[in-house]
Amino acid sequence: MTLTLHLDAAGWREHLQSVRNDVPGLVPVAKGNGYGFGLARLAAETSALGVDTLAVGTSLEVDQVRAGGWDGDIVVLTPWSRHDPVATALLGDPQVITTVSRVDDLTTILELNPQARLLAELLTSMKRHGLGRADLPALRSLAPVARFEGWTIHLPMRSPDPLAEARELATAAQAAVEAPVWLSHLPLDDYATLRSELNVEARLRMGTALWLGAPKTRRTTARVLDLHPVRRGERVGYWQRRASRDGWVVVVSGGTANGVALSAPTSAASLKQRAVALATGALDASGHALSPYTIAGRKRSFVEPPHMQSSLVFLPGAAGVAIGDEVPVELRLTTATVDQVVDE
Repeated sequence: MTLTLHLDAAGWREHLQSVRNDVPGLVPVAKGNGYGFGLARLAAETSALGVDTLAVGTSLEVDQVRAGGWDGDIVVLTPWSRHDPVATALLGDPQVITTVSRVDDLTTILELNPQARLLAELLTSMKRHGLGRADLPALRSLAPVARFEGWTIHLPMRSPDPLAEARELATAAQAAVEAPVWLSHLPLDDYATLRSELNVEARLRMGTALWLGAPKTRRTTARVLDLHPVRRGERVGYWQRRASRDGWVVVVSGGTANGVALSAPTSAASLKQRAVALATGALDASGHALSPYTIAGRKRSFVEPPHMQSSLVFLPGAAGVAIGDEVPVELRLTTATVDQVVDE
């Protein structure tokens, strides 16, 4: 009963090394579910790349990447909070670099542990975390008494001009304290341009584009667990919906526990994208939601919402699949949990 990520390991590692060679100052990001691969594996792969720093999302992930064999510096991307005892304990770890996004938190950290290694996050147009322009003078006086590792800029995914925003913020920061600049979500060409303009070191954090940037090196499959004929009008599933026509109920591995069909608020920006989102919502409301499973050459509709570890999919007409078959399943690997990763 497995949901499997099949990986062309040699091709994937060739892609990772290519990125490593093309991006001076690369800082791989390993957070959350490890982009579908797991944090321990990403820690091991980062070690093999020969970089000196790895970024994680939260303080709790520090131990997880270390368990995977990582023994270099670790940046914690979520800003320090006095309400996070693990983050506070890590202030004394000489290999951990803590992100700070408020002046009062910086003051508190210096009182707790003046030797803590710190990155100051700047507020971008994303409006999530960060110090504003009015906070920069305070950093001018505090940075000299801290182990200040630099400035960090986390850009939005759809900035109209990411280079202009990064350049403006970096310039303002350098005017306050000259220190390295760490960046996220800056296109490679823009990163090369900004790096050439700065008189300080530049680092580029990369997660999705690094780990998931070679889609042809991977595929995900589900196992057909069971197969049942059904007649039009017959009730099926937990919720006893009536079948719309004759066909088969195909029971496949993977459900909510694996992140199958997990959705999020739409990021649609264009009219076409919004129309697709509207059409998809209409299908969901009518009980004909398209599943991510491809059976007999086409994506098929769910019989009902996925179960925890399996899903019911409707296959019209004559059966074109057998129990034990592996069928393709499209997963969002940043939110999916596969049962196994198989190197091929």
